[in-house]
Amino acid sequence: MVRTFTYSNPSGLPWVVQKFGGTSVGKFLDKIANEVIKEYVKQNRLVVVCSARSGKDKQTGTTNRLIRAANDALKPGSKEYLDIVAALLEDHLAVAVEMIHDDEIRQELEDDIRSDCDKLKSFLEAAQIINEISPRSKDIIIGVGEKLSCRIVAAVLQDRDVDAQFVSLENIIDRDFEKLDQEFYDYLAKKMAHAVEQCGNKVPVVTGFFGIVPGSLLTSVGRGYTDLCAALTAVGLTAEELQIWKEVDGIFTADPRKVKSARLLPIITPEEASELTYYGSEVIHPFTMEQVIRSHIPIRIKNVENPRGQGTIIFPTDIVSKDGTATPPHSPKVLAENGYSLDLSRKYPTAVTIKDHVIVLNVHSNRKSVSHGFFAKIFSTLDRYGVVVDLISTSEVHVSMALGEDNLDKDLDHVIADLRVVGRVDVIKDLAILSLVGKQMKNMVGIAGMMFSTLASAGVNIEMISQGSSEINISCVIDERSSITAMNVIHDQLLSKRGKLVLPSVKLALE
Repeated sequence: MVRTFTYSNPSGLPWVVQKFGGTSVGKFLDKIANEVIKEYVKQNRLVVVCSARSGKDKQTGTTNRLIRAANDALKPGSKEYLDIVAALLEDHLAVAVEMIHDDEIRQELEDDIRSDCDKLKSFLEAAQIINEISPRSKDIIIGVGEKLSCRIVAAVLQDRDVDAQFVSLENIIDRDFEKLDQEFYDYLAKKMAHAVEQCGNKVPVVTGFFGIVPGSLLTSVGRGYTDLCAALTAVGLTAEELQIWKEVDGIFTADPRKVKSARLLPIITPEEASELTYYGSEVIHPFTMEQVIRSHIPIRIKNVENPRGQGTIIFPTDIVSKDGTATPPHSPKVLAENGYSLDLSRKYPTAVTIKDHVIVLNVHSNRKSVSHGFFAKIFSTLDRYGVVVDLISTSEVHVSMALGEDNLDKDLDHVIADLRVVGRVDVIKDLAILSLVGKQMKNMVGIAGMMFSTLASAGVNIEMISQGSSEINISCVIDERSSITAMNVIHDQLLSKRGKLVLPSVKLALE
């Protein structure tokens, strides 16, 4: 039977790439299909990129369960991985029954889900027999999550009269690369765009997993590889916009759950977004953002629960020329020609953010004068344990380092023991990093003094101070128990005056 679809990709219009996270696909798939994709596809050419489905929390999400299955398969005699695969099969089949009304579409989807899970089961059984799962093999296991998710999304769209097509990128790489460099990413962008264009007028539903990469996908790129896939697809298609759909309205001046007066930021620069991501506000991975911004493609953060909201757009204020040199920030005229309005003369911070669960290591040299090997030994020790330093403050014979507790795990005692070779080590726990971020802060005389005097007036003690070399971030370490108080007083005193920002929306047909 030939099925007639009401909604398909109109030809001749610019591309828009929409990326949906696992929680969105898991909880709001019906809203995504009916209120997002069916509306946007009326006046835009769409590409949909999806992560693996998530449950009530990340631990019950598909990707985490697949990682547990891979680890369990290496345990001699264990069969827990079979239970995990069976549970994943049952969960995804249940979604098919719940979401899809057309018998033919549902039956085809169920067959595909069973086939994927059977292959996964066989792969894990083989891994247990040879007692080995390489990093690349783990990538393949993890990639099943995106395949199952995208099959469901494509089938649901077809069931809602959208002419969608499932697109797997697992075999897209057909050349050998030694490392992940810009040449490799440019190659990927072209291959992804070609795969999408083969769908014609169908709406491609693309797996965030894109196959075997140098050094393995999880190791080299990390869990954010779905964002990178969406970014590279947008670059390859020279899309009008990359949309990242989440469960929040966009990026705020502070965490709205902790600061009632926090406001949505209509527009923000990539540099500010990178700083906010690193210091606690989950936006989009800085490297992923770089791939899109270097092609001058805006990124819009949108809320699946509020599709008509404007969201926050990440738009570059610096253009990088073909020879790699930077030109001055966009003038209002250039921004206007691109349909955006941003007052770059504003001299107020953009946002304040908190990163919790931080510890500080203070290392005091055991020499009265600095040894040339003092710093080298400290950083070689941190490198050996894979410890990432968030903030650092140094003097001739003293180093203070703020670290996230989650990147130390059980190695803290070993790190301290090794550092004691070069001096006395003090550890302070239960701290937080407060960061004030703003592109224009480098032009604001006295902003650091205002920040610290505001904290002092609220009785917040400062353990450590650091300013980023880019001069768009001033951070300090405070007691974790004072973090909410600190955010609120900084927001009230330093973020209350903002210029009015106006930006356009991608064409959206609303009834």
